[in-house]
Amino acid sequence: MSKTVIILGANGRFGRAASQAFFSAGWTIRTFTRNLPDSAEHPDFARYAGNAFDADALTHATRDCDVIVNALNPPYQNWTRDLPRLTRAVIATAKATGSTVMVPGNVYNYGADMPPVLTEDTPHRPTTRKGQLREAMEESYAIAADEGVQTIILRGGDFIERTKTGNWFDTYVTAKAAQGKITYPGPLDRVHAWAYLPDMAGAMAALADKRTELGPFAAFGFEGINLTGAELVAAIERAYGHEMKVSNMPWSMMRLLGWFMPSIREVMEMRYLWQVPHAISGQSLSEILPEFRATPLEIVLQDAFGLAEQSPSSEYDLVSV
Repeated sequence: MSKTVIILGANGRFGRAASQAFFSAGWTIRTFTRNLPDSAEHPDFARYAGNAFDADALTHATRDCDVIVNALNPPYQNWTRDLPRLTRAVIATAKATGSTVMVPGNVYNYGADMPPVLTEDTPHRPTTRKGQLREAMEESYAIAADEGVQTIILRGGDFIERTKTGNWFDTYVTAKAAQGKITYPGPLDRVHAWAYLPDMAGAMAALADKRTELGPFAAFGFEGINLTGAELVAAIERAYGHEMKVSNMPWSMMRLLGWFMPSIREVMEMRYLWQVPHAISGQSLSEILPEFRATPLEIVLQDAFGLAEQSPSSEYDLVSV
């Protein structure tokens, strides 16, 4: 049976990984981006370009699609203005086309008082503006479920991937790993949730095949890689084969820079994620995707640092279900 998915924001972090994961799982791929990329990048993808705030443009591109992957993620400083508008456009599109919406979620919804282990039943008590905006977005999808829109959220930690995209892992923690230096944003004894992007995207593709077995609004935690800072540093040292010099994040300097740089000010708001230990439980996901096997940490880091001969991005051990 033909399966068609449209990836909104296909040039972004999750969008690129989702495009590859769904394609590897046998889906027909459409991408929706602001501008049309070079079709030679992947000639098998049908590509659309337009304004993601325009529900009519989205609906035109989404016709006959089974699934919409909403990987749109505006810059932090634009969330207040853009997240509600994007959410409304995607919901309107899903209502018009009957497509299931799938969204990569994060842990912002839980807030600074979150417990050490996060499950689907953990209360959402966002304590930051960005957490409140993400919670409002998810509430909009939950309301739309009563109006016939199915939404599936897969919630993961900070991304690890090979492509350098300005995330915590490549911009802050490991920017100088090749020089033997690590900068860690918090105490080394606190657990932090990470998600290897090819694995998380692969799990989403597998969930898409199970969508008819799920309710109108479903959320799953993606366990990914839960590590203390010390455990992550040790794993990086094993990947490179030598010790690393570990320094602390210069938060005081960043606070000063935040007065002049909105992007830094937005990063400062999320500092608590490095001070409050948190791990994501994958129990519910494993029950619906028992065949899923995560990529081992050593292979994840070899790929992230370009130490492997080729990326395992399309070779995670995930049996189609």
